[in-house]
Amino acid sequence: MNKEQLHEFIESSTGNESNICQICAIKDGKTVYEDCWRGYKTGDAVNVNSVTKGVMALLAGIAIDKGCIESVDQKVMDFFPDYTVKRGEKTIYEVTIRHLLTMTAPYKYRSEPWTKVCTSNDWTGTVLDFLGGRRGITGEFKYATLGIQILVGIIENATGEKCIDFANKNLFLPLGIPEHVMHGDSSKEDQFDFFMNREPRKNEWYSDPKGSVTAGWGLCLSARDLARIGELVINRGEYRGKRIASENYLQDMTAPHIKLGERFGYMSFGYLWYSPFDDRQICAAIGDGGNIIYADKESRISVGMTGTFKPRIYDRVDFIERYVLPVAGER
Repeated sequence: MNKEQLHEFIESSTGNESNICQICAIKDGKTVYEDCWRGYKTGDAVNVNSVTKGVMALLAGIAIDKGCIESVDQKVMDFFPDYTVKRGEKTIYEVTIRHLLTMTAPYKYRSEPWTKVCTSNDWTGTVLDFLGGRRGITGEFKYATLGIQILVGIIENATGEKCIDFANKNLFLPLGIPEHVMHGDSSKEDQFDFFMNREPRKNEWYSDPKGSVTAGWGLCLSARDLARIGELVINRGEYRGKRIASENYLQDMTAPHIKLGERFGYMSFGYLWYSPFDDRQICAAIGDGGNIIYADKESRISVGMTGTFKPRIYDRVDFIERYVLPVAGER
């Protein structure tokens, strides 16, 4: 399949590929493949959903590199001295940043309290109310989109800056990614539209009424932006000769800390980044709708892919390896 055939295949798809907006592949600083569908242009932004989590892991690492955070083993409650812990709650004092990044933090709920959090004025503070619990820290993997919101509060309290400003200054602009603004509205109707609207978005990041961005979803990027972030990972924290994140942190971030089960395709999990294969140096930040950053450290190729909301898209790593890499000259 050549580039024209791949374009037509995605354009006419009624299956998993029917929501793809953009694909961009970069190798050794050179764009080797780029294309768009559904009326999107290369610079248009898409809500990349849980790929936002992978960006948050990078921002946490940059804050550690700058000395704003001691290490991933620093206690979460160190950053919230004014927070009133519920009577009888003890586990919360032992939770570390590492627990958040590896999704082994304990929470006092069976299913994520979306309504409670997303109708509150302070999403970070509301999520803190659910952190901890009687069972203690078990080390059990518990996928938690809302729990990652605590990372925003940590970064903001540690750096003295809004998370979006910290991201613009220390990650986005150095990578050539456009400066981002906060989305602003956070009503129930707006949240629904933000997920379901298929039109291109601004270079924005969803935010709560307090003006803090969402950590588990809501960052809007293009496929080109995603591929540049993948380049940073491949180059061990450097981008075009400039050091942005430390090599040690990126190695730790993409190392396989936990082996996941069938629900997650038996991938390994690092700090909010996945390792799809046990025997290959490939890592990925993955979100709903098939949004993905795919970074192959051996072949030194990074692929970004965006898509509008479509549930149960689990095949993007396979799709990239089967279709995108061959047209990019890698297979």
